[in-house]
Amino acid sequence: MKSIARFLAAAAAVLVVYHVVPAVCGEPTNAQEAAAKKQAEEAAVDAKYQALVATLSPEEQAWEKLLQENLGGFYLPIHKRQKIAGTSNAWDFVKDDPALPRVLLIGDSVSRGYTQAVRKALSGKVNVHRAPENCGPTANGLRKIDIWLGDGKWDVIHFNFGIHDRNTPIADYTARLEKLVERMKQTGGKVIWASTTPIPDSPDGKQTAASIVERNRAAAEVMARHGVQTDDLFSFIAPHLADVQPPNDVHFSGKGYSLLGGQVAEAIEAALARK
Repeated sequence: MKSIARFLAAAAAVLVVYHVVPAVCGEPTNAQEAAAKKQAEEAAVDAKYQALVATLSPEEQAWEKLLQENLGGFYLPIHKRQKIAGTSNAWDFVKDDPALPRVLLIGDSVSRGYTQAVRKALSGKVNVHRAPENCGPTANGLRKIDIWLGDGKWDVIHFNFGIHDRNTPIADYTARLEKLVERMKQTGGKVIWASTTPIPDSPDGKQTAASIVERNRAAAEVMARHGVQTDDLFSFIAPHLADVQPPNDVHFSGKGYSLLGGQVAEAIEAALARK
C-alpha cells in the first residue's frame, strides 16, 4: 500500500508540474504555429529589406530588382538577411570604376563561393561582376544568358557549367555549350571556360566523379573549336581536395574558395594582358 501511495504522489507531482510550468515563451507548440512564426519572421526581414532598398540609388535598386527576379527561393532569403545585416556577399552591387575593365563571372554555387576571393585579388584592377543567380545547368544558361549579359560591355567573361549537368546527356551538354559560347563571343569580350571542379562518388551511386571528367573532356573539345581559353580549375584544385573539400560534398571550405579565387584572378589578368 505504501508503494502505491508513493507512486500516486509522484504521479500527482508530475501532473502539477506539467500544468503549472508554461511553454517557453515564443516557442511554437505545433507545426502550424511553427509555420506561422517562420512566415512572420520572413515578413519582418522582407520589410526591413524593402525599406533598405528604398534608400538606394536607382542603379542599386535596379540590381536588387534583378536579384529578386532571379535568385530564387533558396538564395534570395539569404541575400535579404545579409543585406539588412550589412554583410557583404557574392551578389553585392558593383559600382564600376570607368577606368577599369569589366569582368563577368557565370557559374553555379562553386563560382559563387569564389566570387569574393576574385574581387579581393583584383581590387583596384578590375570591376568584377557576377550573374544574378546560381546559374545551374546549361539549359538554364540558354534561357537566362541574355539577362546575365545585360547591355553593358564586357572585357572578360569567365564561365562554367558542369556540376548541374552531370546527368545531362553529353550530346545535349555540348550542343548547349556551343550555343552559349557563340552568344558570349558576340559581346566582343574575351571568353574563358573554367573546367568543372571535381565531385565525389555519392554513396547512392547517383553522382559519380567520372561524370565530371567526361563533361570536362567534352567541353574541352567545344572550347578548342571556338578558340576559347581554358582556366583548368579541375587540375588546379585536385591536389588539394583532401584539405579543402568536405567528404561527400561538391563544395569547398573557405580555404578552398580562396585558392580557387586566386587561380581565377590569375586567369582573368592573363586574358586582359593579351587583349
